[in-house]
Amino acid sequence: MSNRIRNVAIVGPYLSGKTTLLESLLSVTGAIGRKGNVQDGNTVGDSVPEAVNRQMSVEVTIASAEYSAAEGPIQFNFLDCPGSVEFVQETHNALIGVDAAVVVCEPEAERVLALAPLFQFLDQWQIPHLLFINKLDRDCADFAGVLQALQGVSSRPLVLHQYPIGQGPKLTGFIDLITEQAYQYHPGAAPDPVPLPEQLRELEQAARAELLETLANFDDHLLEELLEEIEPPPEEIWQDLRQELGADLIVPVFVGVAQQDFGVRPLLAALAREVPDPAETAERRGIDLNSHEPLAQVLKTYFSPQGGRLSLVRVWRGQLNEGVTLNNLRPGSICRLLGQRQTNLQTAAAGDMVVLSRLEGIHTGDSLRLNVPTAAQQLPRAQPVAPVYSLAVSPSNRNDEVKLSAVTAKLLDEDPGLRIEQNAETREILVWGQGDIQIQVALDRARRKFHLPLDSRPPQMAYRSTIRRAVEVRGRYKHQTGGHGQFGDVHLSVKPLVRGEGEQFAETIVGGAVPRQYIPGVEIGVREFLAKGSLGYPVVDLSVTLTNGSYHAVDSSEQAFRQAARIAMQEAMTRCEPYLLEPIALIEVSVPQGFTSRVLRLVSGRRGQLLGYQAKEGWQGWDTISANLPQAELNSFVVELRALSLGVGLLTWQLDHLQEVPEKLAERVLTAVG
Repeated sequence: MSNRIRNVAIVGPYLSGKTTLLESLLSVTGAIGRKGNVQDGNTVGDSVPEAVNRQMSVEVTIASAEYSAAEGPIQFNFLDCPGSVEFVQETHNALIGVDAAVVVCEPEAERVLALAPLFQFLDQWQIPHLLFINKLDRDCADFAGVLQALQGVSSRPLVLHQYPIGQGPKLTGFIDLITEQAYQYHPGAAPDPVPLPEQLRELEQAARAELLETLANFDDHLLEELLEEIEPPPEEIWQDLRQELGADLIVPVFVGVAQQDFGVRPLLAALAREVPDPAETAERRGIDLNSHEPLAQVLKTYFSPQGGRLSLVRVWRGQLNEGVTLNNLRPGSICRLLGQRQTNLQTAAAGDMVVLSRLEGIHTGDSLRLNVPTAAQQLPRAQPVAPVYSLAVSPSNRNDEVKLSAVTAKLLDEDPGLRIEQNAETREILVWGQGDIQIQVALDRARRKFHLPLDSRPPQMAYRSTIRRAVEVRGRYKHQTGGHGQFGDVHLSVKPLVRGEGEQFAETIVGGAVPRQYIPGVEIGVREFLAKGSLGYPVVDLSVTLTNGSYHAVDSSEQAFRQAARIAMQEAMTRCEPYLLEPIALIEVSVPQGFTSRVLRLVSGRRGQLLGYQAKEGWQGWDTISANLPQAELNSFVVELRALSLGVGLLTWQLDHLQEVPEKLAERVLTAVG
């Protein structure tokens, strides 16, 4: 396994500057000749039209670059991951295959909360991660405040690798806390060593002492040196940083301005020196490296208009040679990617990340071996994130309906965070995801890649109806033709039931008033009527009992009694005061405590019923709020929740019960049906 490879994810909230940092990393390593920028839509990271049009990352992008480190050349595979919560599944799927992650954040304390879910995932999977505090040239930059806020959301201690010189527009450089050497930034060039500013010496000494004390918590030898006031050499500190970072015990912190390349070169040097190599990552994942059998895992699936299916894989073990067979399939090619640019390879070493073409039937998260792996041989994959937002879709051209199934399958392959539901009741095809942007991106892909324009609209609600009062009704069906006629006569008792008891049919016929062979026809007629009801929606929670009736020896039939039952039910619904029911969801919302009161108001403003709230277990400073919410309000609730919580509000839901629709809303619903 090559120890000269490092697979590094670049993650962080939307607008933190991840794609800009990737552009700078590629420029500094010489992988690209000229830096692009997000506004011009010419970056390596966000180069697909769906990303360019929105100026945001909408899928994982891989970019490989070679870096000339002091210890020798390092092959970096950088994964630029989406920052929006709507594409969190993309990010999770990619993170399970990296050696480390660089978490990019802005220097604003109030925006740090957006990192809490990401830190939780990284620590759950024990993924080593570093922090890069970006955009420190802003007027509003607050280094001390953001550092304190970051420690509040990280369960691992933060250790400053660098200390900034200046702040805001006057940011001029940094102090390396390991070597205690100060450097001055130069846009687009390497920093120069300069004397350490005297006014910062006390702050630098305090920060360095805190760094060493934190490392000494995990290293007895370093602790002895500190107690004996022996100055540890930089090599020893770097070794400690590497060990503790690799064990996910600490989070080193770097500073800079990616737009101007400030801090990018020191970050690269630290990634080459301190990030664990692929073998260490594989061992941490429990992979047996004594075997030489190839083992890989799919982290992302793409569909290119020219090349078809492309699978981004992490090679955990063994070597992939051209013509290799994996899961009884032979890939068309092995490629390295720099954004959209492909370079063909003959082999891929253990620890590398490459793209394999034409692995039909292989999906994101799947394990790849020489033979099809059993369930026990599958590598762990990121858990699915439950969808919370949906739209109904249909082809713009009805002639394209035959293409819909194949295209939606490819959309799900590209974005496993989506779900497709074919609702039998409303006869709609629903696309579920984390929000409107995610679904609109999928629709754009369907149009651009697969030539299938799709229309979208809010989904119909599965309303129900029920009754308030009991009635006794009679239904009589008589129809005379030239031959045998049709005759059926039924007496029904219709009563409301407790919510959730469903629809019940019974009979109390005595004396053969309705012959046994005709009673099934009565039940069929009742249930046919209940399937739609008088309000246009299925009727629930009532009992119907056949109590009496009459028949004709020649003209009666099961069909005649079926029609008589429908007539009786129609009469019953005009007298038993039917009303509309709507599905109610049980929701759980998790937000930082500063947003709790806003969420409570949002629940009440969306016709919700608060059930309670409490501190979220294992999440410092977060609350979990439980409530009942009409499903009809779910889409708009999700949008407002994200807006009021800086995009970090988490939501899970499940259908819970049916509840009466308020009168004014019921009038609008029934008017639309009519």
